[in-house]
Amino acid sequence: MDFLAVDAALQAAIDGEQLAGVSYAVFRRQQVLARKCLGHADREARVPVREDHLFRAFSNTKLVTSCAALQLLEQGLFSLDDPVGQYIPALGNLRVLRPGATSVEDTVPAREPVRIRHLLTHTAGFTYGFTQPDAPISAAYRAARVLDPTLDLAQMMEALALVPLLFEPGSAWNYSVATDVVGRLVEVVTGQKLDEYFRRHIFAPLGMHDTFFSVPPDKGERLAALYIGSLKEPLRPGLRRADNLPYEGAYRKSMPFLGGGGGLVTSLDDYSALVRALLQGGAPLLQPETQALVTRNQLPDNMWIQFPGQPPQVGRGHSLAAAVAVEDTPDAGLVEGQVYWGGLAGTKWFFSPREDLAAVLMTQRYMGSDLPYWPAFLRALRQDLGPA
Repeated sequence: MDFLAVDAALQAAIDGEQLAGVSYAVFRRQQVLARKCLGHADREARVPVREDHLFRAFSNTKLVTSCAALQLLEQGLFSLDDPVGQYIPALGNLRVLRPGATSVEDTVPAREPVRIRHLLTHTAGFTYGFTQPDAPISAAYRAARVLDPTLDLAQMMEALALVPLLFEPGSAWNYSVATDVVGRLVEVVTGQKLDEYFRRHIFAPLGMHDTFFSVPPDKGERLAALYIGSLKEPLRPGLRRADNLPYEGAYRKSMPFLGGGGGLVTSLDDYSALVRALLQGGAPLLQPETQALVTRNQLPDNMWIQFPGQPPQVGRGHSLAAAVAVEDTPDAGLVEGQVYWGGLAGTKWFFSPREDLAAVLMTQRYMGSDLPYWPAFLRALRQDLGPA
């Protein structure tokens, strides 16, 4: 079928220079409804987006890492309420910022250990520096080199132990490096490097042959260019090349840091294979009872997703793998039970068990995840599909 409203919404974002290009797929359990490419993978060279182009997944890596952890949970290699310090000793005796603290030195010992459940739901008390760039905690993360690509995950844990938690574990929600900690947990309990575990237990079963922490040289020309716009006025037209963000040579050369929270490059077909497996019930990755941990909100009552400086996103919770819509939110294009997330460069996905519907969208706008193309896409998608 034709998705005229979807194409028009995405083309408007491209024409308005919010995005350079996109590829997207829409599918149900048994049927691919659409696969489409619009715009350019490389604007300067006038290379159109193709279905085989590779895109920086950034935080969509988290779904892969969470699925890996849930596989290990099925095997009884840990329990959700185990303290993470039991497996990663560096994180066994963390401190917490005192309420109202204006300095990262103003801390108290954490009353509650960080548990694996907290990591998977982003309630551990960790953070990302870029979400609070002017806060003292951001400077502390940079000083400790928490996300330094020259550190491996074991070294990252030592760095992370040097900075305090924002709050007592389990008491609030805050988007964070917690999934990188989950990546290290996978390494510890399996004895395998994270990339090796992914290849054997996630990518191979799903036939994902184009997903990597660094792009092989023979596939380098397929990596889409990265662009950035105005950070102060993100809707202002104008894009410039940003291939070396977040660091020189990112995703083109092998680095010690295997970022379970944001390190993969992938293709439309590869990531669609992952999302489609979850839409279909989890096989071959997860058992049905484990799949429920992907689809059901795991946050306490009245705790919602909330980013620094923004109001709570009421009605939006978090499972052990991604955000979950607890209620219909038409303006945002969400229906109850919809599981979703996005990445820093604008890649997006969702699956909706209630509708037997899913979509994956690839693009390359650094710091573009919050732009309005995605809710516009979701609204247009349901317009094209018509009444349920």
